Amino acid sequence: AALGDPTRLALLGRLHEGEALSIRDLTEGLPISRQGVTKHLRVLEEAGLLASERASREVLFRGRPEGLSAAQAHLERIAGAWDDALARLKAQAEG
Repeated sequence: AALGDPTRLALLGRLHEGEALSIRDLTEGLPISRQGVTKHLRVLEEAGLLASERASREVLFRGRPEGLSAAQAHLERIAGAWDDALARLKAQAEG
């Protein structure tokens, strides 16, 4: 569910470029407020896809590659199950 929102995907893409970014940095160029970005970041952090750290007065966010790898493995399992289901449906329709 955390990856099902286009804004969260965009934020995650920016954060997986390597450097830690502040909410101010992440809000730049997006059509939503800092509060909206913060809510999306919390969802991603709770899903294990981001980590946050306090740096002086700001909170910096950084992508967690291991969290993304786990999400990828989960999505691959789901895709495999759909492939199997579609293959069975095709066999049934053709048989």
